[in-house]
Amino acid sequence: MKNPPSPPQWQDLALAQEPQSLALDNIKTQLDLVLMALESLAGIGSESMLQAAKELNLESLVKDRVDLWRLRQSNPQRKSQGGRKKLDVEEARALVLISCHLAKQHQELIRRAVALLEQLTAQQRAPHQAALLGDYLDAFNNTYEERMAESESFSPDLLTQIALKLLIDLLFYSGSNGHRRLWLALLQQK
Repeated sequence: MKNPPSPPQWQDLALAQEPQSLALDNIKTQLDLVLMALESLAGIGSESMLQAAKELNLESLVKDRVDLWRLRQSNPQRKSQGGRKKLDVEEARALVLISCHLAKQHQELIRRAVALLEQLTAQQRAPHQAALLGDYLDAFNNTYEERMAESESFSPDLLTQIALKLLIDLLFYSGSNGHRRLWLALLQQK
């Protein structure tokens, strides 16, 4: 077993008991989607994720691109390209901290996107009518279809709804205690 890293936020992500297999699958899927939303909005890639792991002293869990790829591939909804591994709780915690760290770095962009979404919704206009949201939604839909095995079963409208919900969630995850909010949201999934 790996020695868990000790960033200050680590103790905020405690568990009363280990998640069951289905719950862990849902956690893996949601974490991958959160990272996919960040990638789509802010244009971040694996280098940014690895830099965040370094800044958070999580290099023992996410050493390189291969480790990161294997963690992302643990999402059971991804197209299988081999290398699928079981995500353990420490790795899930690490991905939560990395996701929230990156969301905090891009908080201004996330706030701007959510404000645009609120404005367009109030005006009863489609989100695609704002360049920032249109680019985000296009990138998210393309990335989802490219990476996920079940992309054919989701309509473009449903993918847009998922992307917009993730965008709003990112706003909460970018704030103080965002890591705790994401962790609790993951644990409350059915």
